[in-house]
Amino acid sequence: MDTVRPEYGGASLADVLPSVAGALKVPGDTNTLDLPENPRYAVLLLDGLGWNLLHANADAAPYLASLLPTGRRLTAGVPSTTAVSLSSLGTGLPPGAHGIVGYSSIVPETGGLLNALSWDSPVDPRRWQPHPTVFERVAAAGVMTRNVSKARFEKSGLTAAAFRGSAHRGSDSIEDRLDATRFAIREGSSALVYVYDSQLDYIGHNFGSESLEWRTELLAADQFAQRVRSSLPRDAILLVVADHGMIDVSPEDRVDIDAEPDLTSGLTLVAGESRFRHLYCVPGAVDDVRATYQSRVGDRALVLTRDQAIAEGWFGPVEPRVAPRIGDIVVAALGPLSLVAGRRFPQEAALLGLHGSLTEAEMAIPLLIDPGY
Repeated sequence: MDTVRPEYGGASLADVLPSVAGALKVPGDTNTLDLPENPRYAVLLLDGLGWNLLHANADAAPYLASLLPTGRRLTAGVPSTTAVSLSSLGTGLPPGAHGIVGYSSIVPETGGLLNALSWDSPVDPRRWQPHPTVFERVAAAGVMTRNVSKARFEKSGLTAAAFRGSAHRGSDSIEDRLDATRFAIREGSSALVYVYDSQLDYIGHNFGSESLEWRTELLAADQFAQRVRSSLPRDAILLVVADHGMIDVSPEDRVDIDAEPDLTSGLTLVAGESRFRHLYCVPGAVDDVRATYQSRVGDRALVLTRDQAIAEGWFGPVEPRVAPRIGDIVVAALGPLSLVAGRRFPQEAALLGLHGSLTEAEMAIPLLIDPGY
């Protein structure tokens, strides 16, 4: 299965908000994606809506499908997972710069593990991700910036790392999100409103992206996107994007790291997720660990050292403070394969729809534009 290289600086998720800022005429930001100039933008992110999935299920998403002819394909960053992608969206930077390199990763200073979604380690998000966000730059230019998502995300470390500079509007129901969006987009003389919906990803994880349940949720997401458009002023622009796609992996294609002693030998920590593993090794064990994993997965995964993955450009240019957060070995699944860790992360074994790796199904995401006229 072919891999997709992240198109940082040209056609990646990290290029979306800097391009919006450029379209809003914020000094210093470049409109790389050539978006139309406009004083009001709403950016709706539908978690898990891959480019391939949308094309394959266009009949279940008539509104979104109607935007495909004028839309374009972008790539997620690596790994293709929510915490990394949201950080790239909010900062306009690749993972090697913003420093959130996986669903989970090592905290080099302590040797502990940080789950970037739950932010379950006492790590200051402003030090972990020190760069100004796009929202901070846009707000400093006088544009009203708002973040419409679940109320519980307001105090999260990921929000502080990726979306600081935007005023959070806690909205736990569809109607609340629509009301918050309707109000926020009309504030000031110019506005940038970010709206997030996670339900499609949740259904995909639990039922699979090829399931009837997923298609049913896609229809609901399509209707929500159309209602977001209707909540905007006629001359405001709506962008619809995603953070990653998804691939289904059946139980017989799972490898449980914790159930095979050879796969835990030489390791101090396992992080990432089942489609993209960060493996941290005891000193001197990197070569043996790599050889063991390569032998076990064969051509169903790429098994690279940290230096090799950096040289391949997976994370974009990697800052010195970020490099130690990347696994000594990274394992990126290609075919139908998941590397679960049944003892460490028991919830993984129940998931059917997965993402994180560099396949087209996981990496390709849509950029859809509705100018409202």
